[in-house]
Amino acid sequence: MNQFMIVLNLKTYELSIKNALFFTDVASEVVEETGLRIIVCPPALHLKGAADRFSDVFAQHVDPEKPGAYTGSIPAELLREVGVKGSLVNHSEKRISVDKIKLALDSLHTAQLDSIVCAASSKEAVEFAVFSPVFIAVEPPELIGSGISVSTANPDIVINTVKAVKETNSKVGVLCGAGVSNKNDVKKSLELGAEGVLLASAFVKAEDPKKFLNELASVF
Repeated sequence: MNQFMIVLNLKTYELSIKNALFFTDVASEVVEETGLRIIVCPPALHLKGAADRFSDVFAQHVDPEKPGAYTGSIPAELLREVGVKGSLVNHSEKRISVDKIKLALDSLHTAQLDSIVCAASSKEAVEFAVFSPVFIAVEPPELIGSGISVSTANPDIVINTVKAVKETNSKVGVLCGAGVSNKNDVKKSLELGAEGVLLASAFVKAEDPKKFLNELASVF
């Protein structure tokens, strides 16, 4: 069984670009105080700096190409070189084709890095579960950044995704993403069978990020 966790996608908000290492330190402090697993996904520029000071840093994106003449690409080997532990794949703001998802996941696993692949529906989640990502985050794109959690707006998609994914590949964990904004959203997600949550703006834009993160962590 996968460990319960919170995944913080910092995206490339202005606050994230300026304060990525501060947000990383906040996560580190909450992990030390609570023992909960928290993953931080900073902007690409800050990956090495974050990884140098925190043990669970993931990239926001990885490309399926191997090291070589692929200008601008981010291969898994580059992530491993700077101490990153894994990557998001196919976030709704960085969608890639199914064949590239498989290649990206294969490249991460070959590099001994973890993976969180994002799915917009239960159907997609089942399709991706065959590729054996470590986690699948179910994220209906219309709810991302809405402040309305998928666990509230569409609980059936969480229930159905957990059931279908486990039937397809029992080793894959399921996370609840899109609109997670408070501890009640987290509690509801866990009640529906998810093993954690993926969130972004609610943390980055919180008046007191550490207090906010501690409130979420208190649910686990």
